[in-house]
Amino acid sequence: MDIYSYITGFVDGEGCFSVSFSRRQKMNFGIEVRPSFSVSQHKRNYEVITFLGKHFDCGGIRFSRNDQNYKFEVRNLTKIISNIIPHFEKFQLLTSKKNDFLLFREICFLMKRNLHVSKDGLIKIIDLAYKMNESGKRKYTKDELLKYVVR
Repeated sequence: MDIYSYITGFVDGEGCFSVSFSRRQKMNFGIEVRPSFSVSQHKRNYEVITFLGKHFDCGGIRFSRNDQNYKFEVRNLTKIISNIIPHFEKFQLLTSKKNDFLLFREICFLMKRNLHVSKDGLIKIIDLAYKMNESGKRKYTKDELLKYVVR
């Protein structure tokens, strides 16, 4: 097995592709869209987290005292599109995370085209994001977000 397949397998088990939403008055419709790719590991596996940061050549690493985990995370849209997405297009995920990745990828490319600042684009992004990580916790329901967009 090569290192690229190892990375994909590791992310398949321990990674997360997500899109969160925050209320920001300065944004169109008062909603900020924030894509994120992350991988967390207990502090005893810090080397894997730093390896991912070096491999993807972007992102940041932070420590959580609550759960004693390090988290490698990339939130920069340009870096996600140039450094993260191509890896998983070439070395594909095998679990249900593959569907999350495909939705994440679609959202990122919609954002690259600035569609998140239009009503129809933002509605589509919200719809796609709520098909991802269905068991994950969310700050807002889909309906709450859509109320801000369609008013």
